[in-house]
Amino acid sequence: MNEKMRTVLCPRCGKSVVWSQANTFRPFCSERCKMIDLGAWAAEEYNLIAEEDQPLSEETNSTQH
Repeated sequence: MNEKMRTVLCPRCGKSVVWSQANTFRPFCSERCKMIDLGAWAAEEYNLIAEEDQPLSEETNSTQH
């Protein structure tokens, strides 16, 4: 295998991680970082920005019946 291994940064600690099937915690570097990140979501430390002022599209309205 002469393919160059793709690496990403762990979203929790910033460590360089090889993106492969062998890394069961990807994109995290370890189970510890994965669980810390999950805990942050559970504690509502992350927020997703929503634009509530805009009306729903026709497609969205028709699927909500």
